[in-house]
Parts: sequence; C-alpha cells; structure tokens
Amino acid sequence: MLVGVDIGTSGTKAVILDGSGKVISQSYREYGVVTPAPSWAEQWPDIWLEAVRDTLKTAFELSGLQPSDIEGIALSGLYGGSGIPMDKDSTPLRPCIIWMDRRARKETQWVKQNVPFDTLFGITGNYVDSYYGFTKMLWIRNNEPEIWKRIHQFVTPKDYVIYKLTDVLATDYSSAGNIGGVFDIHKKQWSPEMCDILGIPVSLLPERIARSFDIVGRLNKQFADATGLMEGTPVISGGIDAAVAQFSCGTTREGEHVAMTGTSMCWGTVHDGKYLSPGLVSFPYVVNDETSIYTFGGGATSGAVIRWFRDQFAAGEKEEERMTGVSAYALLEQKADTVKPGSDGLLVLPYFMGERSPIWDPDARGMILGLSLLHTREHIYRACMEGVAYSLRHNMEEAIKAGIKLDDICYMVGGSAKSDLWTKIFADVTGFAMKRLEHDAEAPFGDAFLAGLGVGVFSDPSEIKSWLAFRAPTIPDEKNHEIYSRRFPLYKKAYVQSREIMSELADIQANGM
Repeated sequence: MLVGVDIGTSGTKAVILDGSGKVISQSYREYGVVTPAPSWAEQWPDIWLEAVRDTLKTAFELSGLQPSDIEGIALSGLYGGSGIPMDKDSTPLRPCIIWMDRRARKETQWVKQNVPFDTLFGITGNYVDSYYGFTKMLWIRNNEPEIWKRIHQFVTPKDYVIYKLTDVLATDYSSAGNIGGVFDIHKKQWSPEMCDILGIPVSLLPERIARSFDIVGRLNKQFADATGLMEGTPVISGGIDAAVAQFSCGTTREGEHVAMTGTSMCWGTVHDGKYLSPGLVSFPYVVNDETSIYTFGGGATSGAVIRWFRDQFAAGEKEEERMTGVSAYALLEQKADTVKPGSDGLLVLPYFMGERSPIWDPDARGMILGLSLLHTREHIYRACMEGVAYSLRHNMEEAIKAGIKLDDICYMVGGSAKSDLWTKIFADVTGFAMKRLEHDAEAPFGDAFLAGLGVGVFSDPSEIKSWLAFRAPTIPDEKNHEIYSRRFPLYKKAYVQSREIMSELADIQANGM
C-alpha cells in the first residue's frame, strides 16, 4: 500500500492506494491563510505539520490496514515562496511568505534594474516577479534584518514536514527550481553566481537536492506513534504540487498538458528544456528530474475567487449545504447554468491578489466589468468562472507563442474538475477538449505513485498510466467558443487599459491612504 499526501494552500489531503491505483481511504483537513496586509499571504508551518499528522492518522484508521502494509509515503506541497526561515535549532523565525504573497514589489524592481535579463533568464530559465521565492527572501533581508541575521536555512513547506517526520533535511529539484533566481536550471544546482549577485548566501539553501522519487528518510518514532504507522516507513521526497498533479494524469511526453485548479491554477506541459519562456515558469519535472522541464502558467487566485464568492455572497447556499449536505458550490452552479455563455455582457478579471503569468503584475486587481440592473448573483458567479477560463486561455496563448505544441485535449484535475459546468466553460473558452479522471485524487495520486517508484514497486514512470481511468472528454461547443472568442480580446484589453489605475490604487492602499 502506498500513501500520497498533498499539502495545499487551503488544506491537506492524504490518500492510501493499493498497487493497482485503487483508493483505499482518504482524509482532508482545511485551514486558512494569514493576510496581515493587502496582498500579503503567509502561513505558520505548524498548521501543515498538524494537518499531515491528522490526515495520515485518519486515512490509516479508515483503511483497516496494518502498519506493516504501508510501503512508502510521498509528499507534495504548495509553492512556499520564501520558504520557512529557520534558525540553527530548526525553529521557525517567522511565518512562511507563500507564493500568493505580493509584497516584494521594490525587490522585484531592484532586480529588474540591477540584474541583466540575459544573466537571470540564461541561468535560471525564469525572469523576476514578486511571485518567486528569491524576491521574498530579499524582502526579509531588507525589511526584517534582525530575523535575517538569525536564518540558518530556508525550508519549503513539504520539506519542513518531511524534516519533522524523519529528522532529515533535503529538498527536491522541482521545489528548488521553483524558487527561481538562485537555481541553475541547466546544471540542476544552486547558482553561486546568482546567489552572489542577489546577496543570498548558498548556505541558506538546502545542501541536498534529491529526485522526487528518492527515499530521503524514514518515519521517526514520534510521528509513527502519532499516526499509527510503523516507525521506519520510507518517506519519499515528492515535489511541487502543480507538477505532481500534472504527473497524476500520466503526463510523461511533450504535447500533453494539464490544468490544475485549486486555490490557484497551474496549467503546464513537459519538454526537454527547449521551450523556456520568461512569460511562464519553468523548473525540473518530478520524474526524469534531470532531463525534463515542467513549464507552466498560472492564475494566482483562480479557485480562490470562486471560494471568495461563496464565502461572501452565498450564505443561503452554505446554510442549505449544512442542512442537506448538497455542496454550496453545486447549488450556485445550478443557478449559474441558467445564464447564457458570456454572462449577458459581464467580464471578470480574476486578479484578486495580483497576477502571475502571463501579465506578471503584483498590482493587478479583480474587476467586474459591464454590470447593469439586469445582472444577478448567478450572472456574476458564472462570469467569475468564465474569467478564470479566460486566464487559462491567456496562458495557453503564451505557451503557443513560445513554440510549445499542445495536444487537442487538456487534462483537468483539482476542484474545477468536479464541476460539469466549469469544465464545459473551460472547453468552450479555450477551444480544447477537457478530459477528467474517473476518480480525481489530484496531487496525492501522483505522490502515491512516486512513493511506489521510490520503494521499487514500479520501475518506470509511464506505468502510472495503468492506474488511470478517464471520463469521456468534454468537447467544446463551436457556437459557444465563437461567443467567448469575441470576448477574449476584451478580457485582455480590460487589463491593459486599467493597469495604470490598478497600480495607483495599489500605491494608495500600500501607503495606508
């Protein structure tokens, strides 16, 4: 039996599968993000550790298995931005500044003005934005010098949890590469040149970089006792959740592409390194780590926008969910499904915490454009779903411009894949057929297979395809695609023509005015 655990931004999920990919049991625990200021987002690492402990314990208890039945555990995790700054005693010095955080505006501008583009992009395969971890590290250095002096190591969320589970400190290639700025994407190691230019000592970065299917340690007695699992159970390195979710769809060759929508959206594909683009994010893939590159584009708050709407404007649906067990999201979608494609002239820009690719603008803000007295809650809800789909199309467009060839089918995993309506909207907006797993386990599914690779249950990453069963693809409706294609240029134009206002509003907000 194999265990996969994904530490997400909004919650942690653990899944136990057998060698054929059958789900034996699973458990989920939700938590929140601390937002102490506009566009700031951070989390204390203990919420991740407690969630992993609890979900492992619950999933194992539900499975009815014996501790000796568990052959290995692999973990994936959210992109932890700066990572957790820890002192020499491995004590966190402050919350982790996660990927969603956009505070490092000045640091991003400094890099643009002082580090040649050709140097940064040539070494790392990425450019600069406040999304990347290295700019968040610079923010700590510039704004919290007393903490900076005490930092012994920056540790990613899932690597912190692995350290607690095993007493071993390491990271993997995908997690290292996603920091950007300090990782040489060609040599697959930290870049002394970039570390020197940026003033981030190499010593603050994990010394050991492992493959995503390497056994990095074994479960210690403390967490064996806390979870019911056996002391000494192999713990496998895993990787960044987006890339592991990509792998959960069996993606091992060029042309295959996957959209994962959780709190954020990550859409990506795999290649040998020839399609690097400064408009997208690139780092080593979680299988064939040393030769394959995962290139993706992402919406910062794609799923979060839908959750925001539910939390702020769907009190009735949430109460009905409590009374009947029918999801508030399902109730909202039933109403939104009565609205015509295009939402009767509404456009939503889903930039609620700045935006990542392809616009790379920390000052971008959400917008609902075209409101009239005709419009209802369901119009706005559907327009939010359409706005996220436009964001996906925007990233696909950027990849195609970089020369990436895409299959006609896009695989979907994550929360959006649970929605028939949203899946249809994605297909109609992008023009790509959308294909979903029969049972969507997301990143933990890929984690469990990585665990199997690590302990020798499998020998070839492509064997994961035998685990997979898919639903019939959702085919784009040509008429609807035409409707959305007329609106897509307006979606892009709305941002371009509002960018200056967004920047001024961000300045006012940042200065507390």
